[in-house]
Amino acid sequence: MIKHSSSHTHSSPLHKRQHQEFHLSVAAPTARHLIYSFDREQKESPITELPAPIMVAAMEVSVEAGNASAAEWLDDDGRPRRTGTFWTASAHIITAVIGSGVLSLAWAIAQLGWVAGPAAMLLFAFVTYYTATLLAECYRTGDPETGKRNYTYMDAVRSNLGGAKVVFCGVIQYANLVGVAIGYTIASSISMRAIRRAGCFHTNGHGDPCKSSSTPYMILFGAVQILFSQIPDFDQIWWLSIVAAVMSFTYSSIGLSLGIAQTISNGGFKGSLTGISIGADVTSTQKVWHSLQAFGDIAFAYSFSNILIEIQDTIRAPPPSESKVMQKATRLSVATTTVFYMLCGCMGYAAFGDAAPDNLLTGFGFYEPFWLLDVANIAIVVHLVGAYQVFCQPIFAFVERRAAAAWPDSAFVTKELRVGPFALSVFRLTWRSAFVCVTTVVAMLLPFFGNVVGFLGAVSFWPLTVYFPVEMYIRQRRVPRGSTKWICLQTLSVCCLLVSVAAAAGSIADVIDALKVYRPFSG
Repeated sequence: MIKHSSSHTHSSPLHKRQHQEFHLSVAAPTARHLIYSFDREQKESPITELPAPIMVAAMEVSVEAGNASAAEWLDDDGRPRRTGTFWTASAHIITAVIGSGVLSLAWAIAQLGWVAGPAAMLLFAFVTYYTATLLAECYRTGDPETGKRNYTYMDAVRSNLGGAKVVFCGVIQYANLVGVAIGYTIASSISMRAIRRAGCFHTNGHGDPCKSSSTPYMILFGAVQILFSQIPDFDQIWWLSIVAAVMSFTYSSIGLSLGIAQTISNGGFKGSLTGISIGADVTSTQKVWHSLQAFGDIAFAYSFSNILIEIQDTIRAPPPSESKVMQKATRLSVATTTVFYMLCGCMGYAAFGDAAPDNLLTGFGFYEPFWLLDVANIAIVVHLVGAYQVFCQPIFAFVERRAAAAWPDSAFVTKELRVGPFALSVFRLTWRSAFVCVTTVVAMLLPFFGNVVGFLGAVSFWPLTVYFPVEMYIRQRRVPRGSTKWICLQTLSVCCLLVSVAAAAGSIADVIDALKVYRPFSG
């Protein structure tokens, strides 16, 4: 079979001569190749004019110097060579996982108590890690090293499951990512407003309400995101993920330190085995709803499966296989975040007991040292800038791929001007800026962060973290229906569905309560 090895598909007027090679593989016991070389001018010479063949030992396909240089920068799918490593994948995951959700864990444990709270956290950590390893196996369809790549979560579902499940996955995944963008915009404005209030409390005393609107801070955050949204893809934001991961550890460590200091000041641990007690301030119904919402908060704190495939697509080609690298990165990231979550959540509950705020650093359980609170909240904002990009890049890529396929010859869509890490095009600037503006406006309408966090975690947890990874793994690995492994996987999926539904119900009830007293744009 004759194979053309040159990357050029047409003659160029800038070259007087072009060199090409045709390779003829011969199925023979000696496994030797016949290599025909010939020169051509502007017009191809017929194959019959080739010189006599020269017998040589089997070797790698040789190409022209220019083509060899280009091949070094391409992966097996013809795309630019991926450069991601175990460490960059870990940074992306940590940026996605250790997010603002960590700040609501003290409140979540307060609802559940010393027994159920930490147990739920460990359970969600295990489920997230296990299902992430199943999902990582689905990055390539077929062989784990040479199979067809799936560039997105939806691609993996399409390759393994197909049909209506692809549409269902797309709706859930992208709706969740939009929701995360809104939630992060809200969280950033709360932290920026907390910086101003901390200074106000320090100057005027704790009796001053120090009220201010969150709207200007949301607009500021949106303006910064419009700038960073011009970075074209995941490969280009690795440095932003590393900065964001460092910021995650910074504010988590500050929250932990302040919790320990407050616990020491209290002379012991606060809280109870069963969590907040039913009484004058909390009815039995509220206790149930809040406990269910706490599960949603914990689920959101571990959420990253919806972008796992996109992160895995940044890892350089095997060996080792991308799935093995991703599984190692997931193991490190989930273990690291679980330690931080247990420490921050438990010490926050130990410090404040039933009075634990829904955001540890902005709920003003702490007032001093005010400058340390400012450092922590600045770290939160910087982290959220990076996390917003990590979660929104799959949305940007999806829309831009569809646009490029629909209008491949349009300069409005395809023409780019590269400036450092930024790739500027009229379409990218217009579409991504519009997306940021819409999420910012919606965030102004829904500034009750704790309720939004619980709902997001509950809605996305079962389908994206459990159901699709389990179903794709069963299909890819051909797990026999009715076998012990199949029954265990399906049992896990059903149990997580029940938890997801219950947590969503609790979050919706709290959102409804918040809407009763809230006026749009008054935050």
